[in-house]
Order: sequence, then structure tokens, then C-alpha cells
Amino acid sequence: MNSHVSAILLGVKDMEVSKRFYTEGLGWKVKQDFKISVFFVPHGGSMVGFYGREGLAESLGLSPDGDGSGFSGIAFNYVVRSEARVDEIIAEAKKAGAKILKPAAKEQWGGYGGAFADPDGYVWQIAYSAAGKDQPYAE
Repeated sequence: MNSHVSAILLGVKDMEVSKRFYTEGLGWKVKQDFKISVFFVPHGGSMVGFYGREGLAESLGLSPDGDGSGFSGIAFNYVVRSEARVDEIIAEAKKAGAKILKPAAKEQWGGYGGAFADPDGYVWQIAYSAAGKDQPYAE
């Protein structure tokens, strides 16, 4: 796994309110709007996206509660070019001592992925999507 973040995903409570804040308030431009998630033009850095807080927590294998025992509201997304690579990285993370939050599997949105937490609890989602050629690939 490279030292790269494909996208920073923020779990939001109200997609429309958050989208208006960043687009109308701060001038961010929408790159892709999938209704359950929104990604913004990255301008040379990591892509930032919103995902419904409960849906993102579920996709990571976490409770959506923000009380310290569940989902903090942020996840680092690492996009790879194959399902096999997702499996390899999840296995590498487990061997290194990561807590596997969600074993790699087919995702509700059509892709494939899994999630783990590092020793400090930072959440990484490892994902593959066959849709589109302009994915923010980490490798």
C-alpha cells in the first residue's frame, strides 16, 4: 500500500445542507454527484467527498454514533485497480495489526471493498470500482 489518500470521505448528516455550504458558500465545484455521495474537483490534492453519515459508517463496518464508540465521521479512501488488490491490502493490514472493521466484499454501490482501523483508530476504506476510467487511483 502506497502512502496515498485517494479521497477523504466526510460522513455528513444532511447532504444538501453540506453541499450548499461548500458549493455556494465556499465556491467548491462538484466533480461527481451520485446522490448518496458527492465528490468535488480536487485542484491537485486529494479528492474530498461527502457520504451520508449512516451509510458511510455502515460501509466501514462501524456504528454511526459519534459518541467516541462509533464512527468519527471521517475515512481515508484508497482506490485500487482490482478486487484482488483490495484483498491483498486488507490481508497486509491484518498482518500488520490492523483491526478489520469490514472484510472485503461486494459493496451496495456496485464496487468491492473492505475497511480497517490502524492502531490509533484511523479508518481506511480500500475500494475498487469498475465504473469509470477517471478513478482517483492510489496504485
